[in-house]
Amino acid sequence: MNAKKLAVIILLLCALLPMLGWPRPIEAREDKSPYPKMAPLEQYLMDRDAEIALARSAAPESISRDATVTVLGRQGYETAVQGKNGFVCNVDRAWTQLFDQPTFWNPKIRGAVCYNPPAARSVLPVLDLRARLILAGLSKEEIIARIKAAYAKNELPPLEPGSMSFMMSKGSYLTDDGCHNMSHVMFYTPLMDGANWGADLPHSPVSLLPQFQGAPEPMDLFIIATRQWSDGTPQLSWAQQGCADHTH
Repeated sequence: MNAKKLAVIILLLCALLPMLGWPRPIEAREDKSPYPKMAPLEQYLMDRDAEIALARSAAPESISRDATVTVLGRQGYETAVQGKNGFVCNVDRAWTQLFDQPTFWNPKIRGAVCYNPPAARSVLPVLDLRARLILAGLSKEEIIARIKAAYAKNELPPLEPGSMSFMMSKGSYLTDDGCHNMSHVMFYTPLMDGANWGADLPHSPVSLLPQFQGAPEPMDLFIIATRQWSDGTPQLSWAQQGCADHTH
């Protein structure tokens, strides 16, 4: 698989790949989306034990076994297991992506993530806020305004150096395309030119994921695909798995 194709596949993770080119108003993009509005809440919820297990599978057991685990409830994320190593694992839904993405409401997305202590303290709070505001029924425009106001009032913490997370679960469903999943690790940084990380350049393993980019969270997200899943088994390319050219 060449670097360009790998970058495209990686950008599909979490259903975050911009699918309609240049940004357009939210309403205009949603009209052509297969997921134009939020589905019934039940479609986003999971069995509690299954969600805990999926969340833990985001990182190797040596990390996740002592991590705090949160699960999505009807009003937001709730602590299901209290950990002791500072990591926090949960299962993302599609609404962690940019607000103008056509898959923002995709109820099938289940992205297992384990955040390291700096990310748990400084990245997870804004994602938890997103979930609470969405489940409270606010519009995208209202949510964006609330998040901007929360940062302006220092109600959300600044990004801590060293913030990163693991998304290495075999059980995640990150996109409707291909094999639906890819094992990777993620690094959160202040807003910057992706060239500082050599992102998306020929043969570079690093990609700048369009998840935050200041819209409205003031951070960037760089990802690197891994060669194995959290259980240590090798990760095959989509082509090797026979699903590189198929969508579902």
